[in-house]
Amino acid sequence: MADLERNKQIVVDYYQTAFDGEPEKAAEQHVGDRYVQHNPMASDGTEAFIGFVKWLRGEHPELKLEIKRVVAEGDLVVTHSHLTLEPGEPGQALADFFRVEDGKVVEHWDVIQDIPATAANQNSMF
Repeated sequence: MADLERNKQIVVDYYQTAFDGEPEKAAEQHVGDRYVQHNPMASDGTEAFIGFVKWLRGEHPELKLEIKRVVAEGDLVVTHSHLTLEPGEPGQALADFFRVEDGKVVEHWDVIQDIPATAANQNSMF
């Protein structure tokens, strides 16, 4: 159980530090000797991750990432987050899967869904 909690802390710190505007620090502290990216729109490696975060924050300086849930099993940590690019917009629901190896993030998958203006039910996406 201690390893699962430690892995969750590593991923949350990595993700929040990066999207709070310090992707270099996040990568330096939390990424392993490789970073395998499964999002087909992103390249492997920490430099690609850092570049993406810098670009996104440059385009949307007021972006906000709010992690709602964190679940861990084995070497995987999953975050369920609300990403808002601009204040007042509904944003996106994110499910990010990270694989942690020897205390470092080494692999990432994501599922991204726009939050619609209307829904067929009264349930929140979070």
